[in-house]
Amino acid sequence: MLNSDGPRISPPRSLKISTDKTNEPFRQALGLDENGNSTCNEDRDEILRYLNLQLIANGYPAALTDADRTFAEVAKGLLENHRQKNRLLVNHRCPADQRIERFLQSHFSDVPGGGDLKLPGRTLVLDRFGLARELSLPIEHDEFFSDLVQSYRVKNGVLHNPKHDRRTTVGTFHVTEGGLPIAGDKRAVPRATFVKMFESAMAPPDDLKLFPFTSRQEEPASGWASLLLRPIVCPEVKGVTPEKRMEVRFFAPGTLVSNLDFVESIFGNAGDPYVPVNDAGLDVMHWTGHTGAVILAPHLTKLTKKEVGLPHWDDATERQQRDSMCWKTEDELYNDGMAFKMTCRTDAGVIVTLIADNYFGYCKKEVKTQISYSANLFGNAEEEHAGGTMAYPSYNLGEGFQMNSVRYNGRTFKDVLNDYGDHIEGKAEGYGIDRIYPELIYIPEDAYASLPEQCIRWTRDGNQHSIPLLPGNVYMAPSGYHLRMEKHPAAPSWRIVGTTGEGIFCHKPCTVSGGGKSEISKSVMDYMLYGPVFVSDYEKDMEYVREIIERDYSDRWLEPLAKGDPNLRPSRKVLDQNRSLGSVIKLLTPSPAYTAEFNNWLNEIPDHIRALVFIIKRIYWSDWGQDWDNHFGVDIVNGTYGHELKYRERKLVGTYLRVGLFSLSGWRTFKVRQDFIASMKIQTEDDISASVVVPARALSHLAEGEKSESCKFVINSEYRLFQRPDDAIVRGLDKQTEADLSRPGNFISNFEPLTNQQVREMSKYVVDFDAFSSPMQEMLKSAEESNSSYVVCSANPRQIDGKPTKNPRYLQIRPDLVKPFNTYVAKMATRLFRAIPADQPVHNPVNAVMLGRRNNPPDKEKGIRSLAVYSPIHYQELPELFMDFICSLTGKSPSTTGAGSEGALTKGPFNALRPAADLNSALVGFILTGYAGFSTAAGHIGPNVRVDHDISLLIPEIWCRMSSEERDPEFLIKEGLLEPLQDFDYEGQQIPASRLGYRITYKFLLRFFGRVFDNPASVFDETILKPEKQDLESFVDGIQYIAEAQQRVALQYFQDGSYEESCPPLQAVLSIMAHGEWKGHTIHDPEVRSLFTRESLLKSEWYQKRLLARQEREAKLLSRHLEYLDAFAVHPGYDREVPRLGIPERREWVEKQLAHVSSPGYLEELSGMIGAQPGADLNLSTE
Repeated sequence: MLNSDGPRISPPRSLKISTDKTNEPFRQALGLDENGNSTCNEDRDEILRYLNLQLIANGYPAALTDADRTFAEVAKGLLENHRQKNRLLVNHRCPADQRIERFLQSHFSDVPGGGDLKLPGRTLVLDRFGLARELSLPIEHDEFFSDLVQSYRVKNGVLHNPKHDRRTTVGTFHVTEGGLPIAGDKRAVPRATFVKMFESAMAPPDDLKLFPFTSRQEEPASGWASLLLRPIVCPEVKGVTPEKRMEVRFFAPGTLVSNLDFVESIFGNAGDPYVPVNDAGLDVMHWTGHTGAVILAPHLTKLTKKEVGLPHWDDATERQQRDSMCWKTEDELYNDGMAFKMTCRTDAGVIVTLIADNYFGYCKKEVKTQISYSANLFGNAEEEHAGGTMAYPSYNLGEGFQMNSVRYNGRTFKDVLNDYGDHIEGKAEGYGIDRIYPELIYIPEDAYASLPEQCIRWTRDGNQHSIPLLPGNVYMAPSGYHLRMEKHPAAPSWRIVGTTGEGIFCHKPCTVSGGGKSEISKSVMDYMLYGPVFVSDYEKDMEYVREIIERDYSDRWLEPLAKGDPNLRPSRKVLDQNRSLGSVIKLLTPSPAYTAEFNNWLNEIPDHIRALVFIIKRIYWSDWGQDWDNHFGVDIVNGTYGHELKYRERKLVGTYLRVGLFSLSGWRTFKVRQDFIASMKIQTEDDISASVVVPARALSHLAEGEKSESCKFVINSEYRLFQRPDDAIVRGLDKQTEADLSRPGNFISNFEPLTNQQVREMSKYVVDFDAFSSPMQEMLKSAEESNSSYVVCSANPRQIDGKPTKNPRYLQIRPDLVKPFNTYVAKMATRLFRAIPADQPVHNPVNAVMLGRRNNPPDKEKGIRSLAVYSPIHYQELPELFMDFICSLTGKSPSTTGAGSEGALTKGPFNALRPAADLNSALVGFILTGYAGFSTAAGHIGPNVRVDHDISLLIPEIWCRMSSEERDPEFLIKEGLLEPLQDFDYEGQQIPASRLGYRITYKFLLRFFGRVFDNPASVFDETILKPEKQDLESFVDGIQYIAEAQQRVALQYFQDGSYEESCPPLQAVLSIMAHGEWKGHTIHDPEVRSLFTRESLLKSEWYQKRLLARQEREAKLLSRHLEYLDAFAVHPGYDREVPRLGIPERREWVEKQLAHVSSPGYLEELSGMIGAQPGADLNLSTE
């Protein structure tokens, strides 16, 4: 483990997110200010001037305004001087490009033409955010059209509609021979063919090189644009390891510059690659030693197979025939003229990819591929296909709340002020104000919050003090528990909301396309429905409620209670202050522990009566005594009792959550508890995640109850998220998307460009227009009055062949950047709760793994077999879990054009190496951390129940309200809350249902869903908990389909050599998947299952080899860092740069780290980490 403390090495400028209002590097990397607002519009004049100067200095025609023309005249001599230097240096390459060219020329030196491969010598270097965006459209016009893309400048950003509205994974992934082994699911490309393709990529047609920015000028500019990225590969864990990044160079012909706008929006612009401060070779603390190149070349689809050197069918090998790397007729196009990406990679640490399409998703996924490549070679890190969130339980506290912090962590306000005085401005009255965010107020441990008085009050030294309770402020107690005042979203009332100081990190890895990676971090608030609390007959209903409230419940138990059972105490009344609302919900929910008579009585209670009891319990104050009913009532309507319950003079509102659909349009909705508030979520992941596993012994101040001996830390590698807002087509449903698209500066794709006239027509239909949320309405109205020619509306996706696309997209600014205050509050709350010293980091490792499935029902007419055999929540032990991971079956997703097996950990098509590398790392991580493999269903449960993403949204609400013990599968199994699926016989065949693992039971619903819902038992009936009850034949066929697919995929591992690269536990699983046994053992035998224990792993020779491989690669990289620093220090012309960049200090740090890494005890330090895949010699060249 490298110490993360080091010299003053400037990190990549997109690395650090700061709340400093002068954070100019972050602004230049991502076009965002300190509050996550786009700066494109306010910076536009500056960017245009800079862009024109760049064009002139590089010898291109510019698109000058009058003001710029004057400035250019003044700077004419300087620009001509710069232009001449560029001419003289036309063959000079920046350090990153030198590394790429050196690799290509070396690797292909024995191939005709291969020794001369060169990147574009003259490119327009896009060294700050926003240049690519301006280049993608004419300077004074709002549209640009070509054969490949239709681009529009719109009121809310830019809209680019590429030729193809989504990507395909069929026949797309081609890998060059001669480097690392090629997986069986990829097409193998002869080395000579790659050389021909690369040469053609470097010679795009003239119309493809046109810069749209100058397209309306008399003399338009044409050429290449290039970009430097530094995507993250390994997150920082303070005191353990610094953050690690690779370098990626993007090259695009001028017309495709919108693709560079896209990738820099996601990963950040890392600056001018020619400037030493941006040279990854000098960034010895943060660079992984890996370099990537991505070259856009859609014209390659027009080349024939013969042109690129492929053999005739008769002369081809068996694999070439299988991979279509041969021809029968001379006019056959390469890959049948369809999109593809062609990659060349070896263990030298350089990866080069040609992309023959301009759909934006390919560019993002290629960066993902290269991050994964870097993580696998580097070791101790993983790139994960994941979503994730930190979820903090929140509660409706009603009109008043008494703090009692000492009870929860023994801390007082005095302790807080002593420990965090540098962060908090203390006030004499006994409270404090945060120095960064003054809207965060720290209050005493015994403060009382009163909504009627709208104040927080407390007593100090015998005197009472108070401060206003105001909307927008957060009031935090010494325990980290914090309050806010919030207006009800559907009622004219306010409430106090409380949120805990400790949340849980829900990590959703290994999740297939459409499995809910984004949904896990979305708030359920957008999916809530609101309605009155129904009363059927007021007098009769209140009489029934009184009967329930006053009943004696001591006779409910089926079996005599054991001595010491807490339920032996006298039965508490429903309104007893010592009985919580949760206890009442549990009391009034049928249970196997109750007598049949009592359960029958419960079943006879109408749902609306049960809801009345719960809401009265929630509002009840002890001083009401038996007269509680005097505080409630209904209106008299036309002389009779109405049907809407009122508290005092206010109508009460019930909240309902959708959990699935029972028909094409019928929602299954369930009332949530009156004290339920959606958890505070801080999104942590959305698609491309970088993770590291570190031993817990190296960490301090972890959450109480954290038992893992190793912990996983995860970070989002993206700054903007490529969202597909499926629900936004329904006006007002996806409020987040409507809010995002109402802001300026968006990057949008696959939507319709609406003219002002179209918006005016739309707004005439008031009823429909009013369905939009306020931000979208206001933006559309303002568009009518603006100078913009076009606007994008969230409900108007692009039309493809007369139908709306299923893949509308936009880049969402990461929520933690848009709302940094929420992230800050969550971090401070945890710091206070755990009493973490101010100079120590707040560690939030993964607490729960919740992978996602996308399940489709059967469609016999189309030959589609069922995947909907899973109930809402499953748990699988590691052998069965990794059977799933190896195969990763998925139903069809709107993101892609097909369904089937996505492969290892669901990113198989995008893996640069054979799948064993990712699988081995993932398995080691699971074994070391002990994380339990839970999964949730998306799409369908059984053939009849459609759930979409409702369960993905719901589960974090359940999980964050469970203790660490309750989330432990051993506890859940012991308590009968999880039940195993057993293999069974059906019509003479054995059905391997045990591969599905365990599923939740009715008891699980009773125990945990009551923490969210009024009537937990009704949320999932038996046909959902047990999908075989819907259609046994479909259930059987679905399991058989899964087993057959697992066998087919496993056999491919034997065929392409992946089996030999797999670690012993995975070899056992693969053998059983393919052949039904391993060394005579089945998946159920202890000889197999013992391979998956931590004890077995730590003792194994194969794990020790992983640690040794990591140690050797780390030492080799550090040695090369020394060589590169020494070469830079003596390079002519860098006399001033050496001290300015702190080269001597960097060298000293590297020497210390190399000595430490090379020491005998270093392997012991690495124990508990995932190590590296042995066999890839990291022959890095940083010269």
